[in-house]
This record gives sequence, C-alpha cells and structure tokens, in this order.
Amino acid sequence: MDPFSSTTEPAMPAPDAAKPTWMPHQPADRILSTLKTRGALGIPDIAKVLNVTVEAVRQQMAKLEAEGLVDAESRPIGRGRPTQIWRLTGEGHKRFPDTHAEMTVQMISAVISVFGEKGMDQLITAREAAMRASYTQAMRGARSLKTRLARLAEIRSREGYMAEFRPEGEEGQGNGWLFIENHCPICTAAQACSGFCRSELQLFDEVLGPEVTVSRVEHVLAGARRCAYRVVPKPGALPADE
Repeated sequence: MDPFSSTTEPAMPAPDAAKPTWMPHQPADRILSTLKTRGALGIPDIAKVLNVTVEAVRQQMAKLEAEGLVDAESRPIGRGRPTQIWRLTGEGHKRFPDTHAEMTVQMISAVISVFGEKGMDQLITAREAAMRASYTQAMRGARSLKTRLARLAEIRSREGYMAEFRPEGEEGQGNGWLFIENHCPICTAAQACSGFCRSELQLFDEVLGPEVTVSRVEHVLAGARRCAYRVVPKPGALPADE
C-alpha cells in the first residue's frame, strides 16, 4: 500500500482559509507544496500535515535532498537534541511556475529602452486597469469581507499565486485578516520592475473596497518566502459574514 495513500483527509488549514487551486498528487510534489505554503518544517510536522508516516516522509526527503530540491538545518528545541528543519532550496522554488521569466525580463528591458520609464509605467497602468475590471466583476454581490477575500484568493490562485487567507492573530483573535500569496509567478518581472508590486498593492486596496485598509506585511522582494497583506475592516463598515 502506498504510504502516501490514506482513507482519511489530510490536515488542512482552518475552514475560513481559501485553498490554493493547484493540488499536487505525487508524494514528492505534496511535500514540496507543503514546504512552499507552510515554510520550513521538521519531518514529523510534514507527516502530520499530509497524514502519512514519518518513515514515508523521510524516504521522500532523502530523494528530494539528493535532487537538490530541499535542504535541512539543525535548530535547538528545548533541552534535547537539535532537530532538523527542512526547507526548499532555490531549485525547489523553481519547481513552481514562473511565467516565461527570461522573455519577460527581455520585454521589460525593451519597453524601457524604446519608450522609457514613462512607457513602462503606462504599460503597468494598462495591465492594472484590465485586472481591476476582471476583479471588480468577480466581487459583484459579495457583501462581507470574508467573501471578497475568498473570491480574490480564488482568482489569484488561478493566476498561479497559490493564494489563501486566514484570520489575523493567534486563534483568529485579531480584528483583521491575512491575505497570503505563497508563490509569485511574476517574481522575475517584479525584480526587474518594482512597479508591478506597487500596482498590485493598490489594486487589492481598490477591489476589496473603501471599507478596508490593506498593507503589505511580507514581501518576497524584501527576502520573505511569500507575500502577505494585512486587511483590516473599518469599524462598522462591513458585515462579518453573509
């Protein structure tokens, strides 16, 4: 029997979270996806998330390490022996799609060369306008912030961002939400032109509505493993749910 097969459902995030639409099936891909969405973990933690045995995960990790997709570091925990924490390598991150990276950078360089920085800004503005129209259409009828976030996460996941959202703070005790993008399919373009990131932050602020404030709290280009946004409703502006 496949140790990665189970008659019970794997442990998943809280029900409020919108799930990424990419669903890996191979054992190795499931481990890579777990490390991508949850960050560095020990083997027992990975086994718990995937609802498989520690030995099954250990076997897969040995293969992934040999392929250069993961590596480990020892961290002291309590008074016992240090534990190994596993994370994706640069090659591991490359297993997730980065949309035509080389061609994108070439196109950006060409636009700036021919039309200047102003031309690049106009291109980003046009892209933002098209996305705004699409996202605004998707928000029709969504009265609560939770519903809006769910729809935005669904759209962004289809675009390759592996998006999800969850209540802010421990056990959801905060007054806002975290909107998380575990992957950036335009990372290379954003590195070449930061205007893409600036545009998307403004876009989120607009499509989620004037009743909320949106701020970026984690940023891939600043060295974080993901991008995350804090979304806080203004008092009394939106219903808690629909």
